Amino acid sequence: MTARTEQPSGAGAAVANGVPALDARLRVYQMMVEMRDFEKRAYDLFLQGLVKGTSHLGLGQEAVAAGFGAAMRPEDYTFATYRGHNHTLARGVPMARIMAELMGRELGLMAGKGGSMHLTSVEHRMMGSYAIVGAHLTIANGAAWSSKLRGTGEVTVCFFGDGTTNIGAFHEALNLAAVWHLPVVFVCENNRWMEYTPIRSVTAVDHPAADRAPAYGLSASVVDGNDADVVYSVATSAIERARSGGGPSLVEAETYRHGGHSRADPGKYRPDDEVAAWLARDPIPALRHRLLDAGVPEARLVAIEQASLAAVDEATAQAQASPAPPRSLVERDVFADGGASWRR
Repeated sequence: MTARTEQPSGAGAAVANGVPALDARLRVYQMMVEMRDFEKRAYDLFLQGLVKGTSHLGLGQEAVAAGFGAAMRPEDYTFATYRGHNHTLARGVPMARIMAELMGRELGLMAGKGGSMHLTSVEHRMMGSYAIVGAHLTIANGAAWSSKLRGTGEVTVCFFGDGTTNIGAFHEALNLAAVWHLPVVFVCENNRWMEYTPIRSVTAVDHPAADRAPAYGLSASVVDGNDADVVYSVATSAIERARSGGGPSLVEAETYRHGGHSRADPGKYRPDDEVAAWLARDPIPALRHRLLDAGVPEARLVAIEQASLAAVDEATAQAQASPAPPRSLVERDVFADGGASWRR
């Protein structure tokens, strides 16, 4: 049976009686605000014709990426989907390099060649955003297996959407993670819509990830993915469990994207009352209200918000100042020896 976790306890020193320490909550709030401001700016730049290619925004889903990002150590690994801006920011990747990648500039993480759907920074252990649904779950197992084999203590956290749960790789990855007892945490960001189709219309169980995980021997929980305190607490517990040799687990975080599937999708297929209900559960103002209730001066939160906007402005300026990548970069990172001359 799937456990439903609302206010977990015992999630480590950073959490007491189910409530994260204040410094952790402020860090999560800062991360969420930066994510929201970054993606809103990215959309504005798209409307100006400056963001190249497609993009998938995580507006409304920030609590999942921020909660787990704050709970992870720098040496841990992240694997994300094509909706990976927030997860990349959560690992400390500079905003300017992400923005430049979206704009197809040389300063970008892949010198402008990958775009929004392929954000990667091995330096920050952000091991990629994957455009092929479900493909990265098995790769995440490989990273976790490497950590276990080397005895280095890293934990792999693998994010995916609800639609992935009907892909074969999801079932294969969970099974092998349990068989090999890997230090991996699978995180399903269940935003209820696979693209234009509600997950409930094609899946027999209520919780497409968490209801299936126990069949493969994984501990599973369903959490409110719009409650940043809960996400951070559950993330801390699941990650430390994996790090201490407790094996893999799965967290299904119930959340909602504020917009459509991608930049070109207005999302009009979703019921108006459903959208309104979820917009009212926006995770950022929810945490802001809680922090005020906890005694945090509003001036401190305003300072965080102003610093975020300033950081986005600076990142935008740096990205716009970067030139387009030269043609000589076309063959870089394509062949093992750095070029195609060996083929001629």
